[in-house]
Amino acid sequence: MPTITTGTVERQAAQAGRKPGRRTDEVIAASLLSEGIYELVIRDPYVARTAQPAQFVNLYPADATMALPRPFGVAKVEGDDVTLIYQIVGAGTAEFSLLQAGDVIDVLGPLGKPFDTTKPANYVLVGGGLGVPPLLYAAQKLSKCNDGTQVTSVFGYRDARFAEDLVAPFADKTYSIVNAEGNVIDLLNDIEDELRNVGQPPVILSCGPTPMMKAVAAWASKRNIPAQLSLEARMGCGYGACVACVVDTPGGRLKVCKDGPVFTTEELGWEA
Repeated sequence: MPTITTGTVERQAAQAGRKPGRRTDEVIAASLLSEGIYELVIRDPYVARTAQPAQFVNLYPADATMALPRPFGVAKVEGDDVTLIYQIVGAGTAEFSLLQAGDVIDVLGPLGKPFDTTKPANYVLVGGGLGVPPLLYAAQKLSKCNDGTQVTSVFGYRDARFAEDLVAPFADKTYSIVNAEGNVIDLLNDIEDELRNVGQPPVILSCGPTPMMKAVAAWASKRNIPAQLSLEARMGCGYGACVACVVDTPGGRLKVCKDGPVFTTEELGWEA
């Protein structure tokens, strides 16, 4: 059976007046980034051209017994190539870790609501663990703004600082901490004065474990700093059909994949 290329699917979708559906992409590179953390580069011109920070793509395991795709935030775009960073957490990601350049993989996306980065600000990217990769792409996109926008990365790692070299080219200032040294709230406390004295008001963009983001939201709320939070969740379809990723909010139950993954502090009721 011939491979269905991204270009073919994209043309068919454009002719039908809709976004491209599931297609087969070429793996350009695959490597071990740090202990247990992998980097995968796929060639997908549509994702490369349209993905916004915090949007994600669904990757489908070749093993048909694993029917559900796995969602991954876009970490970087170079030309037509899209970088994803992930950790092995189950059979699906274990299968992805075996991919090599020249292999193919089925992809759907980009999906979800991105960060709102339309206003000039000092964007403070607060990430923890595998919540860091989507913030790398946010840094890459924000670094191209010519409106006075600043980028400050504040990353918390369990142990290895796997993203320092990746974010450095795009951030004005970079801070990080590992568990043995403290957490991102400790870092935010240390640099609070700096965040307010760079010429632009701070806006927090955060992604990581839910307890970390709740603490970040409360920290920001007490200081009247706007925060946008990209939730991580187990998803079935990725576009709101299966209702597997609902989150309770003051406004009712919302779907992380379709209504998010980005929500404001106020939408989630995480002010305190």
